[in-house]
Amino acid sequence: MKITGIDTFVVDAGWRPWSFVAVRTDEGITGYGECSDGRMPYSVVSAAHEFEAILLGKDPRPIEARYWDLYRMARQSPGGIAAKAIAGIELALWDIKAKALGVPVYELLGGPIRTRQRVYWSHCGSSRAGNYEAIGVPPIRTWSDISALGKEVVERGFTALKTNIVYPGDPAHVYRGGFGGGAGTTDGTIDNATIDHIHTLIGTFRDAVGPNVDIALDLNFNFRVEAATRICNALEDLRMMWVEIDMYEPEGLREIRDATSVPICSGENLYTPRDYRRYFEARSMDVCMVDVPWNGLSVSKKVADMAESFEVNCAPHNYYSHLSTLHSLHLCAIIGNVRICEIDIDDVPWKDDLITEKMEFDNGDALIPDRPGWGADLNEEVARAHVWEPGRLPGYWSGSGDK
Repeated sequence: MKITGIDTFVVDAGWRPWSFVAVRTDEGITGYGECSDGRMPYSVVSAAHEFEAILLGKDPRPIEARYWDLYRMARQSPGGIAAKAIAGIELALWDIKAKALGVPVYELLGGPIRTRQRVYWSHCGSSRAGNYEAIGVPPIRTWSDISALGKEVVERGFTALKTNIVYPGDPAHVYRGGFGGGAGTTDGTIDNATIDHIHTLIGTFRDAVGPNVDIALDLNFNFRVEAATRICNALEDLRMMWVEIDMYEPEGLREIRDATSVPICSGENLYTPRDYRRYFEARSMDVCMVDVPWNGLSVSKKVADMAESFEVNCAPHNYYSHLSTLHSLHLCAIIGNVRICEIDIDDVPWKDDLITEKMEFDNGDALIPDRPGWGADLNEEVARAHVWEPGRLPGYWSGSGDK
């Protein structure tokens, strides 16, 4: 079997793009991998095409060998765009090999520990704040709307949710200082009014879902050590599943963890065991978040195995399409230290159509399919019907610090 070419797709998912790689072979088997980047999607897929030159004519099945071919080519610019492109290709190679053997991907790595995985409703309220019309759901105008959403989470069988700093209103908005730009947004500070708002937000969710449903808050890159510590301390009475903090300083993250009883989750922005090792050695996080579409399956498993040696649980980062969900579920199937898995429930109405098989859920769990490969293919016809316009900024990008 030989690789004959690579095709890529950048899909308009309403307010952000999803990116995919399709690796073609001379035996008619196509493998699919997701490598979504919400801000520079065409850079990632362009890098995937750059790698095509060293893959043409190669056997896709020795995946580790192909990974190191790709890694050597990008050795002087590791991480970022190159890592995501490599991940998309590597994930597609796993799909090819598993399909050729007629087995699920997880069978190639020792078989499943589990056949279902608990998931949490991610960006709960965050997606509705600016995109309720695209999703086809009620807006978030009042605290009562936050409460109603929390009750909806429970009614639909989910046992955990994650939100961002959502401000109900007409229109509602989400705090995006770490991404949005504008004067003062790099400072990463916080004031008392914002702390009080965060406590009210999480408290409203807590009252709505009851004492046993897990709640997480994602702070992204919005705050530095002092501000993040104050936020965590303010939430200690609300039984948090975790507060999620992105930070490129493991010792600073450790300072936050030492200063609060709230569990700390981090790592979605890291690549390869080299990056994660510093955080594990610093005891920086209670939960390790690993992004499969940014690392690939082999690297993600190596990170999870390293986390296990430090007695840390993993929670896959999965803010993407259902193909990414399948990638993450196959990782969950083969590691023994899963905390929970992320999934977006509020989404564009055609999300299910983008893959060829329907995702199945039961009582807050996603069922892990036993079909060959990832268990579903990218529906290329649907992908081509929703093309992300090059140069367009995602809908959650803003020029101000509090929107």
